[in-house]
Amino acid sequence: MQAKRHIDSRYADELSDLRRRVLEMGGLVEKQIDDAVRVLIERDVRGAEKIIARDHVVNRMDVEIDEVCLRLLALHQPTARDLRFITTAMKINADLERAGDMAENICERAMELSLEPQLKPYVDLPRMARMTQEMLQDCLNAFVREDVDLALRVCHADAAVDGLMEQIFRELFSYMVEDPATISRAMRIIFVAKYLERVADHATNISEMVVFMVKGKSIRHLEEPPTEL
Repeated sequence: MQAKRHIDSRYADELSDLRRRVLEMGGLVEKQIDDAVRVLIERDVRGAEKIIARDHVVNRMDVEIDEVCLRLLALHQPTARDLRFITTAMKINADLERAGDMAENICERAMELSLEPQLKPYVDLPRMARMTQEMLQDCLNAFVREDVDLALRVCHADAAVDGLMEQIFRELFSYMVEDPATISRAMRIIFVAKYLERVADHATNISEMVVFMVKGKSIRHLEEPPTEL
């Protein structure tokens, strides 16, 4: 009996460690995105190089989390809620790694843009970055708290990011039409906006998985996310 309690206690500790690892990775990805937008605005090439170099830490954490999940599945053969938690953590891990790649892509475009005169002041991009970072923070909080309502709010917030992406595209398209010399710079800025939109998509994916983890119900591929469950 005592041995079983010891095993149960160790298993609970391993689940808590997995939750901690996912949050730690999420925090690093948030910082990567925040720093990437900052170096874009500040035209900080050296800072961009440092952020790109730091991506290997995100990749290492991705591998480690997958290994923890696979070990838990193999050794404990979890069922029901624990199984949903572990498989959700694996999927969240994949989305966070891809969101981290977006920060690296932003830095690459920032380095390219630093070689040319600035096309226009950055107004909408920082706003879009804040929106996507809030979505990322909220989806991770929803994961930790098992908060379905917060997860659904993240899903609905994605529409506002998409709308801002369209607004940025329209503005930059007008620059390209009026002066073809601006095309390369405008396209790079559009790419940055697209990367941020993808971060928002990853946050939405994570939120949908949180709903599945808590409720055992999939809301993926719906035309509109539900307002409540």
